[in-house]
Amino acid sequence: MLAIVGTVPAADFPVSHGTLAYTRGDLAFNGGPLEVQRGTPALMAAAACACSTLGLGAPYGFLVGDIGHGKGSRMLYQYLSEHIAEFACTTMVFHYLQPIAHWHKRVLEAVEALPSRPRLIADAGFMYAAKMGGQAAAYDLFTPDIGELAFLADENAPHPLCTRGFILHEAARLPELIARAYSHRNAGRHLLVKGQPDYVAGQEGIIATIGEPAEPAMEAIGGTGDTVTGIVAALIEAGYAIPEAAVIAATANRMAGRLARPNPATAVKDIISHIPRALEEALFEKGK
Repeated sequence: MLAIVGTVPAADFPVSHGTLAYTRGDLAFNGGPLEVQRGTPALMAAAACACSTLGLGAPYGFLVGDIGHGKGSRMLYQYLSEHIAEFACTTMVFHYLQPIAHWHKRVLEAVEALPSRPRLIADAGFMYAAKMGGQAAAYDLFTPDIGELAFLADENAPHPLCTRGFILHEAARLPELIARAYSHRNAGRHLLVKGQPDYVAGQEGIIATIGEPAEPAMEAIGGTGDTVTGIVAALIEAGYAIPEAAVIAATANRMAGRLARPNPATAVKDIISHIPRALEEALFEKGK
């Protein structure tokens, strides 16, 4: 089972869990509607579309409300650390949670104590928590943008806002940033660096570059980085090797953007609705 962990920007949303489904622009979570704008709901909607296209069972979500104070994140961290063994997770995506190193450690310990260790993907705040706790190397895939990669590459920065100025967020320096992140064990075993273009990398450096199709308007649409993480998670759950899954996901996400014919006012859910066709085309293009 593919499991997705994250938050929504609401003060009164309790720790909740249940199946995910996306139909005609609407995301259903545990049988009820969940608004899709960006963030974890966008990731969940993309994963649900991709899982359906790949013939997988519905993904499962773990959610809590957090408006930036960390209270909700702490509640979800605690719930997972105490109850994750009750769920048959084979792939897990950890997304927007407040980066709290000691709680991250407790969750990771609970996951690694499972009889069968799931494949682990981290994005957003969970990458920060993994790096801050010195446990980034426990993850199979990180999905940073180049700014987040600069933080991973700064071995002394305790928080992204503290990334040192000489570690610039420049695409030309991407190989250097990747090498720095790995040299200090601050990256997952694989990286999908989101941007224009996207890069797939590992300890050995850049494996693949994905720049086409290119829709410049997608850069202004919030949530398109979340959707590519949802797609790659579904592909990994389907059994694709992580580098291959990352290339296909980045390609499919771009194809969905092309099919949506976006402008800066386009909502991410308008792109998500094109993921099934885009993923089929990307798989056909790769001979899968």
